[in-house]
Amino acid sequence: MRKSVGITLALIAFVAFSFTGIDRVKKMVKTNDSEVIWKGYKVTGSHEGTIALETGELIMEEDELVGGRFVIDMTSITVTDLEGEYKGKLEGHLKSDDFFGVQDHPKASLVFTNVEASSKNAYNITGDLTIKGITNPISFTMSIYGNKATAALKIDRSKYNVRYGSTSFFDNLKDKAIYDEFDLITEIQF
Repeated sequence: MRKSVGITLALIAFVAFSFTGIDRVKKMVKTNDSEVIWKGYKVTGSHEGTIALETGELIMEEDELVGGRFVIDMTSITVTDLEGEYKGKLEGHLKSDDFFGVQDHPKASLVFTNVEASSKNAYNITGDLTIKGITNPISFTMSIYGNKATAALKIDRSKYNVRYGSTSFFDNLKDKAIYDEFDLITEIQF
């Protein structure tokens, strides 16, 4: 009888401790205080601008990053290196079906699928990036200091059927070619 009581107590303790897991905390991104800058490159130069986060969250366990998800408002694409008529034309073109087709695809998203600490404040992240309804894996590094996170992502637009001026889809573009990879530089407040 004593032996079975001891085994029963051990099982109860095991079950109790097994289900007292570490709490995950969602840190909501302050979208108005966060910034996402895009930069695209062509044979004859580059253009850059901003795009807004609609929502975002970082998931933490004991102050360590373990997950995250973001929704990007594709209708918010702006150009910051041009003014006047050329600024308006480029913004309209980027929102058109030639590029991101924001009328049919007003949102893009990023969901972390794997997070590994690489140093004290840095994490190697793999995630699923969805643009124009097409999802592909992406890897990047994110640094977190206090309530601020920074990351730089290099995105291959050809994987998301963004074809305009791409040598992946068209020949003989010469100096009209636009490189497939563009950058997103983020500074996120949470």
